[in-house]
Amino acid sequence: MSNTNHFVRRATHAGSWYLGDGQALDHQLTEFLDGIPSTSYEHGPLPVPDARIIIAPHAGYSYSGPTGAWAYKFWDVSKIERVFLLGPSHHVYLSTCAVSQAQEYETPLGNLPIDTETIEKLRSTESFQTMSRTVDEEEHSLEMHLPFIYKILSSSPGGIRPLVPIMIGALSAQSEREFGKILSPYLNDSRNGFVISSDFCHWGTRFGYTNYLQDSTNNVIKPLRSASDLHTIVKPDFPIYKSIEIIDYLGMDVSSAGSHAEWTKYLSHTKNTICGRHPISVLIAGIEFLRDQGVELALEQRKPASGTGPAEIVEEENLQNDEALKYQFGKLYWVQYKQSSHCHNLRDSSVSYASGFAKA
Repeated sequence: MSNTNHFVRRATHAGSWYLGDGQALDHQLTEFLDGIPSTSYEHGPLPVPDARIIIAPHAGYSYSGPTGAWAYKFWDVSKIERVFLLGPSHHVYLSTCAVSQAQEYETPLGNLPIDTETIEKLRSTESFQTMSRTVDEEEHSLEMHLPFIYKILSSSPGGIRPLVPIMIGALSAQSEREFGKILSPYLNDSRNGFVISSDFCHWGTRFGYTNYLQDSTNNVIKPLRSASDLHTIVKPDFPIYKSIEIIDYLGMDVSSAGSHAEWTKYLSHTKNTICGRHPISVLIAGIEFLRDQGVELALEQRKPASGTGPAEIVEEENLQNDEALKYQFGKLYWVQYKQSSHCHNLRDSSVSYASGFAKA
């Protein structure tokens, strides 16, 4: 007799947002990953050892797949036993965080088991809600990562490992810090991988965001509201898409600094429509909490392969090697950025995609 309580979340976006045929999808993912060099000039051979935290986009693969593949190329799953997947809610308002009630997540490549034991531990904190089947299956921010996760895990020595999917709601800054603290023991455990799902700037009238960086020196940002603004505010040598790029890059720089307060200030000032800002905020808050507790990387985790890239010199540590890349625990390094199109006027729109990683 079958278990009627065994819930397999369907791959509801397969065949539309990405290929529904498993063999074709596997071939596409292989092409995405093989299109990325096997060695990074800055970070050495890929994957980067101990890079068990990644941030990647969640749009349709025709738009963001090649960019997202960069994060997965850098992802080191050699030590992990489970994968935490954090994504925003696009269809329902959620003021907290929610976990899945499924036992498996379907992908065209094969199913990913859910780590129900870890989910029960999270539920026991009484801080998490439970997604309904409908909410779970309608949300794409989690699903768009599943084929990549399956692909990377299935081709690694450890094989398929269970998933801990978490939907992150529209949290207050205080709640972001609280959930960061709840997840900090898992962030500090090398047996856990983390995938953070986020696109970057959504620009255009259809997104309700038409801000323009009028003065990059003083970070003066003004909204474009009419065609006349294109002549009075937009500079000929600084088109809208370049403004979007700089606003996004400012966000990447702030996130890399690792201060939740500064990240919150950046979002408040720019109003940048980063749809995964709350999952990123929870990550930053969790990492910052651990750093405040004195957690840091071991020295050997900060040494790149010989001759790979311009390293930051760690002068005070008197290293034997000529150089050492000064990785910090949980510091975000951004490795790829693209826009879906280039905006020149108010009729245009675009979504930005970025991929990054952190060693932990």
